[in-house]
Amino acid sequence: MPSLKELKNRIASVKSTRKITSAMKMVAGSKLRRAQDNAEAARPYAERMARMMASLCTNITVTEVTPKLLAGTGKNDAVLLLVVTSDRGLCGGFNSFIVRETRRLIRQLEAEGKQVKLLCVGRKGRDLLRRDHAAKMAGFFDDIGRKRVSFAEADKVSAKVLELFESGQFDVCQMIYNRFKSALTQVVTVQQLVPVAVDKAEIANPSDGVEPKAVYDFEPDEETILKELLPKSVAVQVYGALLENAAGEQGARMTAMDNATRNAGDMINKQTLNYNRSRQAYITKELIEIISGAEAV
Repeated sequence: MPSLKELKNRIASVKSTRKITSAMKMVAGSKLRRAQDNAEAARPYAERMARMMASLCTNITVTEVTPKLLAGTGKNDAVLLLVVTSDRGLCGGFNSFIVRETRRLIRQLEAEGKQVKLLCVGRKGRDLLRRDHAAKMAGFFDDIGRKRVSFAEADKVSAKVLELFESGQFDVCQMIYNRFKSALTQVVTVQQLVPVAVDKAEIANPSDGVEPKAVYDFEPDEETILKELLPKSVAVQVYGALLENAAGEQGARMTAMDNATRNAGDMINKQTLNYNRSRQAYITKELIEIISGAEAV
């Protein structure tokens, strides 16, 4: 049985831990409000951008000069997985859920005979995935959104994706992140980035007998407009995912630290009870020894 001093030290240690977890919970709660507002404010823009791209792409004709970001490479042999996690832990299963889904996708794609590459945003995803898939790493980003998620950071990530695409290192890119639903719930989401996710059946292709649904006048011209809009569309989707992930991280951390604080309180009560019982037993033992010594005299 631990001594009274050891029990007292344990109680003091758990109390110190509870102070830390309680402070982290309050910090995460204050950051969550701002991150949630940013994520919710970005959703309409990202959705509107996707609708605009869909409306535009359903009224163009696929030709040899159509950007590959829209038409694709014509193959589906190499897949890039853009894995968005956090740089820090202490947020429950937030990162492990994303990594688990990534590993599942890797197994599925490799079973289909496809080549898989990984581009990680966040230290946690990189550290967990490179244990088994170090050879698949095509790059990583850290300290993204350390102070606040900015569009410049999202543009940097999307530029790396586009650079790998232009060099022919993959045919399809899928992004994996946590979509914020509430402080208690984050939904692991897989979203296609490249080619731009548009219903191919709706894109005009004369060889298939599909004609444009409406007449659009492009100024300056169709190719120039798509060349500007398609990369921006990818950057907007990445930016939205980073904001969703940032809000989900703070929500998961607040929930995890709240649970840790409650568990620390329960442990303190349990250790205090053990301490009182041990102290009572120690006092009783001392009294018995004193009485026994007095009777012997």
